[in-house]
Amino acid sequence: MDTNISSSRAIADLLAINHTSVKGYEEAAEGVKSPELKSELSKFSQQRAQFASELQSLGGAQADDSTIEGVVTEAVAAVHRGWLNLKSAITGQSDAAILDECERGDSTALNAYEAALANTTLPAQAKTVVQRQHGEILNARNWITQHKGQAS
Repeated sequence: MDTNISSSRAIADLLAINHTSVKGYEEAAEGVKSPELKSELSKFSQQRAQFASELQSLGGAQADDSTIEGVVTEAVAAVHRGWLNLKSAITGQSDAAILDECERGDSTALNAYEAALANTTLPAQAKTVVQRQHGEILNARNWITQHKGQAS
């Protein structure tokens, strides 16, 4: 784990992940049949938009799409959205399959948050925000894991 990346790069990575999560949760909410799941996934989308706004206010720049990191980040995001769409189509838009992809996306986000928290250059204010967001993403993933077993 590289703890020497700049704090602005770490924030930019989290910002990109949250923008991707907003889109992913919007697509997931559209794909599920259960009204309860639609509502909760929409809330998670709004939550991630709020997270992005908070990160932006910390001085996180958007990931630069002209850099290798920006291209890779967007490619990974596109692959994840594509996999969610593909899996939904193959499984007849099974709520459980969609929740499985949401769970996978949150696990990826949690890994990125943990890497940011290990960054020794992260200012105290940013670390507090990142820790709180990490906890809320963990709670969301746990909710998804619990409801995945109940979904059809």
